[in-house]
Amino acid sequence: MEYLILCIGNRDSGDDAVGPYVADKLKESSSQDFFVLDCGIIPENYTSVLKRHDPKNLVIIDSVEMGLNPGEIRIVPKEKIGVMHISTHGIPISVFINYLEQYLKNIIFIGVQPKALTGAMSKQVRKSCEELVNFLKNKNLDKIKML
Repeated sequence: MEYLILCIGNRDSGDDAVGPYVADKLKESSSQDFFVLDCGIIPENYTSVLKRHDPKNLVIIDSVEMGLNPGEIRIVPKEKIGVMHISTHGIPISVFINYLEQYLKNIIFIGVQPKALTGAMSKQVRKSCEELVNFLKNKNLDKIKML
């Protein structure tokens, strides 16, 4: 498998629903180039699935406070993950990624800047999620700016 896409987020927390929203949209397509997991707020529960599938590329998608305008999408390099506030989940994403690096060679973390983590998903973030889905479907990750 070329891509396993791990989507993180809480459907009931405004723009933190980035991951589940992207997962839903990707599951609507019939591409065999990627496998999509909506792991909610507990990505650590999916480590055995990740290891079993052994993808060439693991793409992790989550809402990330990056100090940007709402909806901006960035690839977050490993060295910046540990110092950022990343979502609202059980274990720090940096710990999760460090663990996975023992088993998977290419891990790409994509963050979407939230507007609010309450209420419904904002229009700006929803539009950006649609753009991100298109990048993923067309394997255009190189068009996403680096943070």
